[in-house]
Amino acid sequence: MRRPPNDPGKRQILADLWVQLWQAVIVGAFALAVLDGWVPSEHLPWTRLDLGQPVGVTTAAKIADLDLPYRTTNQSRIDADTERCMQTLREAGVEVERVADIDDGGFCVIQGAVRITGGEVTPLRPEGLVMRCPLAIRYVIWERQSLRPAAEEILGSPVAGVEAGGYACRRINGSTDPSTQPSEHASGNALDIPAIRLEDGRRITVAGGWGPIRADSRAARLEREAQGALPPLFGPPLAHASTPEARFLRRIRTDACDIFGTVLGPEYNSAHRDHLHLDGSRTPLCS
Repeated sequence: MRRPPNDPGKRQILADLWVQLWQAVIVGAFALAVLDGWVPSEHLPWTRLDLGQPVGVTTAAKIADLDLPYRTTNQSRIDADTERCMQTLREAGVEVERVADIDDGGFCVIQGAVRITGGEVTPLRPEGLVMRCPLAIRYVIWERQSLRPAAEEILGSPVAGVEAGGYACRRINGSTDPSTQPSEHASGNALDIPAIRLEDGRRITVAGGWGPIRADSRAARLEREAQGALPPLFGPPLAHASTPEARFLRRIRTDACDIFGTVLGPEYNSAHRDHLHLDGSRTPLCS
């Protein structure tokens, strides 16, 4: 025989479920409080992005949250998200200004364009480089968490400036083939860095300071293939970064891989023998 809807057994089950739900809420709230008090903020997804904190497990996601959808036509979204991104820079003591977006036709478009103008940041040279705001965020994190400490620790001098190239309306490697993917430079989402200037007057260039490329690197393999030579089964010993300049450049390249999307240097191919390519793409590549 079916029990009536007001069966005491059913009411007891509902009461037990309600108690369990509240217990789960209380335990969850306690766990969040513990995490908030003990886990560094750079690892917590609900905290704001702080450019002065080390790179954490949620840093990349927080930067991606500031990026614009590809080729959005919603101008209010562009303005609002870019202002939110710029506010993050200002809170970190970086002076930044909004500049006119660029549209040179085709794939050569910068939306949410900004320019770093000063403040607590190593200046880019030449002045006035235009880029997408999230790329500026990545640059500031990299120069604070890697560039500055590496220069003082390895080279014994503070950094005075970073030489860089930015926007360029072109495809990857300057290709004219329409099937070749557009460069991240064409959307203001990449920096090419050939040299770092130190306060003691030294100019550390990638071309002159990197030293020998690793024998097992992609660049070495491409060179062997171009010469018609088959790569050895296991490869010769790795090249050794014997100078302070080489150690410095390798360190800032490796650290950049935790902050930028794609990072390329002399180990990648001959086209990058004289500079580091750092971009904000969502294609993880470190070479």
